[in-house]
Amino acid sequence: MLKSCGRKLVLSVAGATFTCLVVLLVAAQHQVIQVAEVQIESDVGMRSLQSLDSTGGNAHDKSSSENESQDNSKSTDTKGFSAYFSKLTRDRRDLEKPASLAGSASEAPPSEDINPNDIFIAVKTTKKFHQSRLDLLLDTWISRNMQQTYVFTDGDDEELKKKLGSHAINTNCSAAHSRQALSCKMAVEYDKFIESGKKWFCHVDDDNYVNMRTMVKLLAHYPHTQDVYIGKPSLDRPIEATERLADNKMKPVNFWFATGGAGFCVSRGLALKMSPWASGGHFMDTAEKIRLPDDCTVGYIIESVLGVRLIRSGLFHSHLENLQQVSKSELHKQVTLSYGMFENKRNIINMKGAFSVEEDPSRFRSVHCLLYPDTPWCPPLQQVDLIVEGLKDLALRCQ
Repeated sequence: MLKSCGRKLVLSVAGATFTCLVVLLVAAQHQVIQVAEVQIESDVGMRSLQSLDSTGGNAHDKSSSENESQDNSKSTDTKGFSAYFSKLTRDRRDLEKPASLAGSASEAPPSEDINPNDIFIAVKTTKKFHQSRLDLLLDTWISRNMQQTYVFTDGDDEELKKKLGSHAINTNCSAAHSRQALSCKMAVEYDKFIESGKKWFCHVDDDNYVNMRTMVKLLAHYPHTQDVYIGKPSLDRPIEATERLADNKMKPVNFWFATGGAGFCVSRGLALKMSPWASGGHFMDTAEKIRLPDDCTVGYIIESVLGVRLIRSGLFHSHLENLQQVSKSELHKQVTLSYGMFENKRNIINMKGAFSVEEDPSRFRSVHCLLYPDTPWCPPLQQVDLIVEGLKDLALRCQ
């Protein structure tokens, strides 16, 4: 066994050395071109955070300050920043323990065979964020999942239609960040999913990165014909609301919901059961009954009305949590990632990637190059790093 591993390691080192030399030669030949590309990436990357003064998430996300900052990633280690998230981390620890199955689903045998085409990914955005946020997603994860992704916005955009065709959907909802406008878009998302015939409905915001490989692995462990609602809460307790009944009567209700800021998924079996309260405009009526925004209304229908419990998963991430706690070695296991601002400091993945923080303030481009190093605009040296990491893994297995 040791001799076999030794031979494999020697051959791998020899092959990797040759590959690295070729890659480095190509990198040197394209040095001038890369300098120009870095400037372009920097301009695009900075635009992805220029719009953070207005929230693109849900109503409860309004508490997150999103003013533009020129600080680098190390500046997020200030006392105020750390103190804010330390309590969130402790409070969520207990919440995520019951979801151990959801967090380690890739370890268990799959329940059914699904592929990316079985998933309907709805991206909620607004026209003013098309360039600052959506272009970043189109360059990264959406570029690999064009057939599965549908963008729901509130204004016509010819450039967007050229890229996505019929998957660019103008909901004709208000561009205001109100619970009515958010629920209006979710109502259209739901109806389009039902029409699609796909097995899974997954909603994300325009500040989320989606790892389709991990999403497929996770959802494959749950039958799409059964009641499955999976995501991550943004609160450390069930939300309390008042349900408006007939004759001006009120009824207190409380339930868990998965925040749209981190993304969530609903099986087709459960989505069909939601129909009386969600289809054909009924979603807006339901949202008005509890006076809460879109993701809360989804949780209300599923948990409070249908009695189906949320499956909490630590693989979904919003900008309301401390994203620096997601280690680079675990990035490939996550389903969604996000970015945001807190007290003029960036809340982003802490990783040394293909681009600097100034070039890639959201870190989505660096994450994408880590997951897909063959992307044309990823620096060639990124491929050398991955070869080295592969050799390290092989050496550890041979010990």
